[in-house]
Amino acid sequence: TEPHHPHPACTGKVGVMGFCIGGHLAYRAALHPEVRAAAVWYPTDIHKGSPDHVMRRPAPNGGFMGSTCNTCHRTPEFAAKGTELLMIFGRQDPHIDAWGRKRIRQALMDADVCFSWHEYNGQHAFMRDEGYRYDAELAIECYQKAIALFRRKLNEGDLPVPSGQYVTAAVESRH
Repeated sequence: TEPHHPHPACTGKVGVMGFCIGGHLAYRAALHPEVRAAAVWYPTDIHKGSPDHVMRRPAPNGGFMGSTCNTCHRTPEFAAKGTELLMIFGRQDPHIDAWGRKRIRQALMDADVCFSWHEYNGQHAFMRDEGYRYDAELAIECYQKAIALFRRKLNEGDLPVPSGQYVTAAVESRH
């Protein structure tokens, strides 16, 4: 859909970003055909579930945990539409443990999705500017990565090589 009052500098290209459950929602929103880029911070529960059965994994206290969320299963849709993802995690995040991060990363790699992956020695919500978990320097670094992603994917984009110049491949472009 078209924005009601587009800004004159807007290219019309759409990007999304979110943190925690908002990170999960940004990941899902990026499945929309118009979204070209997503900055996703510690996306809670993407790694859980599958589309047709309960995903079972060992629980910390014995037994099993399960979920019917299908987000991870939909990861191949990103490659089909060329969406680029920025994925940021804190290694001390109890909501997305090493197993969960590994499952998400493997799904992205298996689907040949364009993504960058960053794990930091931070806790869940290390970007929120309050409380003991906040890390100002890390927050700035991560915001800079998001800005770079959105500039790259949402600006006018790749420009064709001007005619008459040497081109090594038909798809070569310049920035």
